[in-house]
Amino acid sequence: MEGETEHEETPLVNRLSENEDDIRSVNSDERMSSLGSESSKVLTAGLWPRLKRAVPRLDSLDVEAMQVSGMHHMDVKDHTLSITLHLAFQSLGVVYGDMGTSPLYVYSSTFSRFKIESSADILGALSIIIYTITVIPLFKYVFIVLRANNNGEGGTLSLYSLICRYAKVNLLPNRQPADEHLSNFKLQVPTKRLERALKIKEKLERHTLWKTILLIFVLVGASLVMGDGILTPCISVMSAVSGLRVALPSLTQDVIVGVSIGILVILFSLQRFGTGTVGFLFAPVLCVWFTAIAVIGLCNICRYEPGVFKAFNPAYIYSYFSRNGFKAWSTLGGLVLCITGGEAMFADLGHFSVRSIQIAFSCIVYPCLLLAYMGQAAYLLRYPSNVDDAFYKSTPDVVFWPMLVIATLAAMIASQAMISATFSVIKMALAIDCFPRVKVVHTSKRFMGQIYIPVINWFLMIMCVVVTACFKSTDQIGNAYGVAVVGDMLVTTSLVTLIMIMIWQTSLFLALGFVLIIGSVELLYLSAVLLKVPEGGWVPLALAAAVLAVMYIWHYGNRMKYHSELEHKISMDYIADLGSNLGTVRVPGVGLLYNELVQGIPSVFGYFISSLPAIHNMIVFVCIKYVPVPVVPQMERFLFRRVGPRNYHLYRCVARYGYKDIRKEDHYIFEQLLIHRLEIFIQQEASEYALEHESFPPESDLSDDDDPLLDDDLSSLPSTLKHLKAPLLSNSAGQNNAFASAVESPCSSDMTATVVPSNSRFDHDSIDSIAATELGYLDEAKEEGVVYLLGHADVRAKKESSFLKKLVINYMYSFLARNCRASTEALSVPHTNLLGIGVTYMV
Repeated sequence: MEGETEHEETPLVNRLSENEDDIRSVNSDERMSSLGSESSKVLTAGLWPRLKRAVPRLDSLDVEAMQVSGMHHMDVKDHTLSITLHLAFQSLGVVYGDMGTSPLYVYSSTFSRFKIESSADILGALSIIIYTITVIPLFKYVFIVLRANNNGEGGTLSLYSLICRYAKVNLLPNRQPADEHLSNFKLQVPTKRLERALKIKEKLERHTLWKTILLIFVLVGASLVMGDGILTPCISVMSAVSGLRVALPSLTQDVIVGVSIGILVILFSLQRFGTGTVGFLFAPVLCVWFTAIAVIGLCNICRYEPGVFKAFNPAYIYSYFSRNGFKAWSTLGGLVLCITGGEAMFADLGHFSVRSIQIAFSCIVYPCLLLAYMGQAAYLLRYPSNVDDAFYKSTPDVVFWPMLVIATLAAMIASQAMISATFSVIKMALAIDCFPRVKVVHTSKRFMGQIYIPVINWFLMIMCVVVTACFKSTDQIGNAYGVAVVGDMLVTTSLVTLIMIMIWQTSLFLALGFVLIIGSVELLYLSAVLLKVPEGGWVPLALAAAVLAVMYIWHYGNRMKYHSELEHKISMDYIADLGSNLGTVRVPGVGLLYNELVQGIPSVFGYFISSLPAIHNMIVFVCIKYVPVPVVPQMERFLFRRVGPRNYHLYRCVARYGYKDIRKEDHYIFEQLLIHRLEIFIQQEASEYALEHESFPPESDLSDDDDPLLDDDLSSLPSTLKHLKAPLLSNSAGQNNAFASAVESPCSSDMTATVVPSNSRFDHDSIDSIAATELGYLDEAKEEGVVYLLGHADVRAKKESSFLKKLVINYMYSFLARNCRASTEALSVPHTNLLGIGVTYMV
């Protein structure tokens, strides 16, 4: 595709930014209570000039955005011990099912083409399993990766979102200075580690190529997770059902495949009840499963070979490779299956909490798995020829049928881990605009991360049925499975290393030690599983390539559309020339014009005022924006600014949502919340203006250069010290003459510098009257009803674009846009109150 450069605003855009620099946010109803007589004394005592020089220029919308609750915490989940233990219990059925059922097939997959020649081979394979589980799930995930959560959310896309909070690496040019607040807060002491982190950060921010590489690398990891979500149910269920052939040798493979498909359909049908319900139902079964395999393993150790504990000596690993050479290396493709589902520990984090995941693995999963593998190894030391069905044949006859039933149930549950992880990945992809719009359902009122995505659920079910029906063998599915597992883990290791160096500012020695130890193990496994690409390993690669194409094309198309909107946004000079009636007839009512711009007047507004015979007398430009925090409190949801003079009645509203927030409110509740916050904004605006003129009376000795109403730098002050730069225009001729004449001048580039004439006294009553008049005007418009103005975008490539860009934009992106969830449904816009217009963006 054609390369893009960072968007640079034109002089037209600069003029617009100057006119819109007057931002009012209504983050708290009591905000004005903090301004009192002490503030006036401080400001009049000469602090104001020092503040002007000390504080860098920021958009006041960004300053207010910094106050979003939860921005300063890495993990916002602070549960009590009882809730943590409850979540740890639930996580057994959601997170650890995949890893817990791996003893069903690890030894059979490992030695399917490798003949066991001595007991040292079994001890060597067991030693590799022990240290693989210790290094990857325990050391890497439990102690390190889980700490790299993004406010309690896990997964590769969560790591990318965390990096975007510290560096300007997002390719979508809607970044605001508030997004850098966390990095500025942490980067205070000049150290060598800080210098190193800043160099990496600056390099990533400076080059679009590195940003694109980072995004594609992250999307590859997310795509592989979806591959896991398809292959995990297939191999888990088929491995468990295959145990029927041990008891009933007459069963054919087609019967096994049919039973497996039936179980898969039931499993995916249960997903609509939610992760919490599924986890509550599944957790007891997995608890019994882990207990059973641990007890059976311990019995086998005592019964067959207590000396199996010798495998804790890593010398057996060296001996295993030195004796068998290439054959030993090729068996790594089977041994890596012992950590399948390890990525779910991080990807499913949003459904639970860090502490609950750590407790469940360290106290239950880890010791039970080690006992299970050691017990099978002890049995194989006595009966090495039974490696094909080592799990079931090592199970005592007295508990064979109960274990077969529990294993089948556990295999069904094992699929839940990667299904839930896939839902989490898609939700995060939606938040960073990397996946077409789909319906996301919150299934729990208590835990925000527990979600269900119907379209993805049925897609996974169809693909699982196809893979199971086509392969009909756990060996080939296992070959494909290893590629997806190791590839996703490598992506996570790379991103966590970047976070350790750039964000955590970890010692370079520790960061290199982490990547060398963990990365070398994962690269060794990757080299082994890539050998099996012709034998089924191509399946996850093909699936990942398809998902990656969808995700990147969607992101690329939206990015091009946003650039086009930035380039064609309307100048305030043009709006000023139209006058307060906007060149048309203003009729009573409130118009909510949805757009994606956080600054500037969208071009679609020009289509509305030029195409419609009339426009509403109150227009609010509404931007739905996702910020890199999990949840935005309702009181901090809306940020407002006035666009143009008061008698134009144009406002901008940025409705902020966290990446875990789901817009549950219907359109009526949203309207009421927005209008209520707009009323508070109007009242607060007038109060701030009155307070400023108490602090800076016209008779003061301030020069023009020191007048706060003439200084742009003060937009960067905190909300309790910011002045009101918006001109207060009167709707009626009966208002204060000096005040009204000062602000009713035509809109121009210096419009916001309007001040009260020095020979007039400030009248509180006139300001209260002006605010009351505008509130009455808003009430009248509200009574007439709210109409949603929405532009239906059609993105097309320019004629001079390359063939590849035309193919991607005109066909692939357009196909995705036509077949994804409608924007009206995603925005909860009622069709009865919708007024739409078609807009074509040439990119």
